[in-house]
Amino acid sequence: MAELSKIHGNINELVRQYYSSKEKEPFVPGKTKISLITPSYSAEEVNEAIDSLLTTRVTMGEKVKQFERLFADYIGVKNAVMVNSGSSANLLALSILTNPRIKNHIKPGEEVITPAVTWSTTVFPIINCGAVPVLVDVDSDNFNISLEGIKKAITDKTRAIMPVHLLGNPCLMDGVMKIAKEHNLFVIEDSCEAHGAEFKGQKVGSFGDIATFSFFFSHHISTIEGGMLLTNNEEFAELARGLRVFGWIRDLKDKDEIAKKHSEIDPRFLFINVGYNFRPMELQGGFGIHQIKKLESFIKVRRENAQFWHDNLKKYSQYFTIHEEKPDTRHVWFGYPVIVSAKAGFTCKEMVVFLEKKGVETRPIMAGNIAEQPAMKLANYRKVGTLPNSRFINHNAFFFGNHQGIGMKERAAIVSYFKEFMTGRDRK
Repeated sequence: MAELSKIHGNINELVRQYYSSKEKEPFVPGKTKISLITPSYSAEEVNEAIDSLLTTRVTMGEKVKQFERLFADYIGVKNAVMVNSGSSANLLALSILTNPRIKNHIKPGEEVITPAVTWSTTVFPIINCGAVPVLVDVDSDNFNISLEGIKKAITDKTRAIMPVHLLGNPCLMDGVMKIAKEHNLFVIEDSCEAHGAEFKGQKVGSFGDIATFSFFFSHHISTIEGGMLLTNNEEFAELARGLRVFGWIRDLKDKDEIAKKHSEIDPRFLFINVGYNFRPMELQGGFGIHQIKKLESFIKVRRENAQFWHDNLKKYSQYFTIHEEKPDTRHVWFGYPVIVSAKAGFTCKEMVVFLEKKGVETRPIMAGNIAEQPAMKLANYRKVGTLPNSRFINHNAFFFGNHQGIGMKERAAIVSYFKEFMTGRDRK
């Protein structure tokens, strides 16, 4: 045993040496790629994962529970339930609110209001659970759901609002919650891109009935794959713990009482609900324990980058729009978006092609206007109006990477690329 412990220690030390010896390739403007994603983990996370592998405690266990507690405390909610992805967290959230075990649950054919500009797995779980997504337009100055759009969308079938804090920019949650209260609607906050974002000093993910986060490789912190459902509602939390793992009782607080009522069934394999297998691995929980400690430092870099780009690119405001941090909010900048004006004299595609040739990786604003995706032809959904802002964003906006791996040289290079692109185009 002592020999195995020594080997384990040697492995950990070698991993630390490996990461301390890694040298970042020198940045060469115009040649070095500025990617959308860069790994946010290092020796601590890898050694934690190795510990799980060597001890063979690899499935959901104490490390997952520890990360759940840490993340719940960070956001400021009572309950956090980790799952294998942010997409699964959204499906779990909708599965809770449509579950017959809760009072006044969402029934098949009833409606959930959500923005048209979002990621696919905001909308698809609504469909998967038998409800009808109602797509409303977004505000172009923050890409978030329009409060006026929500009001126009409400019918006697409306049961929930699912706002999305897109690209780390907080929604106007006071307005959302006011509408929800007036109409007795559930609120599901899709916070998958908004770790640490705040509205009026309160972290997003702590306003609604349920919130979701993603820890995919590209997000503010990563467990490689992984997600989290948060809620202050104890009933919802218990449902989440059961539905996460097949619908069985093993993780439930009142499992002993349930087992007594069904004494003829082995309590280890007693299923109280119709569930899924959304379990995270212990390796993911181990990653999360260390990543959460780094989150604020990562956010600091993102915010500094965004401010630098804003200060240096705002002079081109007649050609393209860049977002600003709104009053009473803390923007955490999942990426840095650009909207090319219809009167710019050049197209969004031209700018994207130029930046990509310089090594700046770009992408559309998530799934763009989801109503234009061919998958929606297979779905029962409703849209409110013609979604003009969403349609414009779909064809005239993009974002480039903003993460802890982008430093002064990279962000200055991006400004220089914009300046080069605008040479001869700037009419001032």
